[in-house]
Amino acid sequence: MLLERIRILVVDDHTLFRRGLSALLAREDSFEVVGDAADAGQAQRRAKELQPDLILLDNHLPGVRGVDALPALREAAPHARVLMLTVSEDEQDLAAALKSGAAGYLLKTIEGDALAAAVQRVMQGEHVIATDMTGKLVSALRGDAPTTPPNPAVALLEQLSRRERDILRGIARGASNKEIGAELGIAETTVKIHVQHVLRKLAVNTRVQAAVMAANAGVN
Repeated sequence: MLLERIRILVVDDHTLFRRGLSALLAREDSFEVVGDAADAGQAQRRAKELQPDLILLDNHLPGVRGVDALPALREAAPHARVLMLTVSEDEQDLAAALKSGAAGYLLKTIEGDALAAAVQRVMQGEHVIATDMTGKLVSALRGDAPTTPPNPAVALLEQLSRRERDILRGIARGASNKEIGAELGIAETTVKIHVQHVLRKLAVNTRVQAAVMAANAGVN
């Protein structure tokens, strides 16, 4: 029985990059590039027409930036996940993308295998952020957070076991479950269970929110 392929819409204003990326993704048996777009308006129309599973979105688009186009794209294709793939290393762009509902933020320097793995993780419900951008994310969101004591995150973090705090440190670094498992010498499935416990105890829904909470509470 063949598994359904992940249907992808590629949005980038550079024709050569867009075609090259589409060709790269098409090599994966589990992916199907159903369309592409060169600007935000075209992307919105194509998203509404095609209803892809995932939208790979550049930030530097003519007219309207990718991060500003996110709400309209999510309205056009409500079930699609949006993964930013850009050259922008600006922490404000990163924060804006995540706040607008992006499932991840990757840089165009990423290798093809890593991109394919990131797409799979996003479709499994995870958030993915370029390793180089994790620190910038924490800085950006920490600047938006209220600084008035007391910090409620501290009390929540005290509920975590020693192993769960180790898991949280890995999350804060942007490590995957596999990477955390290898570092701690435990199975990836065990890490996944610990992650679920951490998110529940911290009363958050995503790894990104857990990472920001850890940074605000001084966990390192």
